[in-house]
Amino acid sequence: QVQLVESGGGLVQAGGSLRLSCAASGRTFTNLGMGWFRQAPGKEREFVARFSSNGGNIYYANSVKGRFTISRDNAKNTVYLQMNSLKPEDTAIYYCAADPNYSGSYAYTGEYDYWGQGTQVTVSS
Repeated sequence: QVQLVESGGGLVQAGGSLRLSCAASGRTFTNLGMGWFRQAPGKEREFVARFSSNGGNIYYANSVKGRFTISRDNAKNTVYLQMNSLKPEDTAIYYCAADPNYSGSYAYTGEYDYWGQGTQVTVSS
């Protein structure tokens, strides 16, 4: 089992920045691929970013590329999502997810076995 706890969400004006954190426990963190997803009201959960377990591959959704940065600190068992130049359309609940057995579908929710409770990000115009 893996427990994931997100933090760092909040209300920010358009153009502002936030940094989300996700602390993991329960399994060897370095063996986990870590992802961020988001879900806006009335929409399906969508992929945002992924950092592979070995650090060799990082992926971003086109909608956030150049604005968001995913990183991980293996010593702290934590993955981060730095969000800059935020837009109102970034408003959503953001979820951290852990993938212990990567099969290649990094943007697919079914790839991830463990999920955090989510943290709300609201961007005002």
